[in-house]
Amino acid sequence: MRSNWFKFSPPQILVLGFAAIILFGSFLLMLPISSVTGQTLPWIDAFFTATSATCVTGLVVVDTGAYFSTFGQVVIMLLIQVGGLGFMTMATLFSLVFKRKISLKDRLLLQEAMNQNTMEGIVRLIRKVLLYSLIIESGAALVFAIRWAFDMPLGRAIYYGIFHGVSMFNNAGFDLFGEYRSLTQYVNDPIVNFVAMFLIVSGGIGFIVLSDLIEFRSRRKFSLHTKVVLSMTGALIVIGAVVIFVFEFTNPRTLEPLGWGGKFWASFFQSVTPRTAGANTLDIGALRQATQFFIIILMFIGASPSSTGGGIKTTTFTILVGAVISMIRGRSDLVLFRYRLAQERIFKAVTITMLALFLVIAVAMVLSTTEDASFLSILFETTSAFSTVGLTMGLTGKLTVLGKILISFTMFAGRLGPLTLAYALGPKKGKELYRHPEGKMIIG
Repeated sequence: MRSNWFKFSPPQILVLGFAAIILFGSFLLMLPISSVTGQTLPWIDAFFTATSATCVTGLVVVDTGAYFSTFGQVVIMLLIQVGGLGFMTMATLFSLVFKRKISLKDRLLLQEAMNQNTMEGIVRLIRKVLLYSLIIESGAALVFAIRWAFDMPLGRAIYYGIFHGVSMFNNAGFDLFGEYRSLTQYVNDPIVNFVAMFLIVSGGIGFIVLSDLIEFRSRRKFSLHTKVVLSMTGALIVIGAVVIFVFEFTNPRTLEPLGWGGKFWASFFQSVTPRTAGANTLDIGALRQATQFFIIILMFIGASPSSTGGGIKTTTFTILVGAVISMIRGRSDLVLFRYRLAQERIFKAVTITMLALFLVIAVAMVLSTTEDASFLSILFETTSAFSTVGLTMGLTGKLTVLGKILISFTMFAGRLGPLTLAYALGPKKGKELYRHPEGKMIIG
């Protein structure tokens, strides 16, 4: 049995592991105890919900707060936690608790799951991941509970605080306030807005960056990865907030009725949440088409590597932009913060982007024939699923069975990453022992 297990590559084990968690979660959500009414949830809806939770997306076909019982909601919360941190991270937690030795195979799996270039220090990184997650989620849950204790009974406020702390930090987008409402009732609330945005950004920048930020006082320097992630994340949030503010300033269904404080918080929140979070304080369906398309771009870029978010990642987007600028300037090397990047990194960034584009376009084209909705709504839904965001223009609840299956697959592929999925499904190839002669062709 163990020898057969070793025949699987790390990408294949990650695919099988996430698939097993989704199937087990589907079974639990189909149990009568998972629903308020005691009815059995249809298998396709249970499968869709389990996939959305495990892949930390947040797209829902039934109202999480109204349909599911406390048991069902806790199942969803646990799926979010396992899916956000990764099942190998949770397995490592049990190994550390029971003092079991972390094998070489486990380290290889952790390296693949955390998107690391080396196994060195991987177990130490996992310890930090677990510690930082516990501290951030607990702190946010406490603040949420105190704030919501003014609006609801204390016990319910504590429960809501824990659920939304886990959901927001893992960039899941699940909420208990009602279908499509999300945090719209708190659009003017600075506490809810700030804590939610802090959780989204903390979970989205990645655990390596979090570690660098926390240890900066002793190290006194950031790695190249951290510099790129923080710079691009900050730029996207500010640019996104300005664009949304300008586009929606006179929209009577979104920003126009709000005061200046509400406009500020709403613009920044809607800029932060496409980083694969899925929560919203404005009605996404009421936004102007230009804003909706701009949010599609933000969702496609997504979060950062080794994080709880999806998308092609901020580092990939930075490399693409940097490569274009270098080519325009006539430079042969891509230099970021005085470091030259290897050609392999540029090829990988292009590959990830092209695979992601192909997946989103292919799924959107198929859905445009199976679903009765506008193409922008379909493209928005598909991109949201791939980037594990969870934002929707209202299409999720109207999906056909085929549409739910396609969106579920898109969420699965987006959580694992198109490159990991391609490695898992593709045949193994050894290193080439020769190189072909160089050819020339005209481009552009």
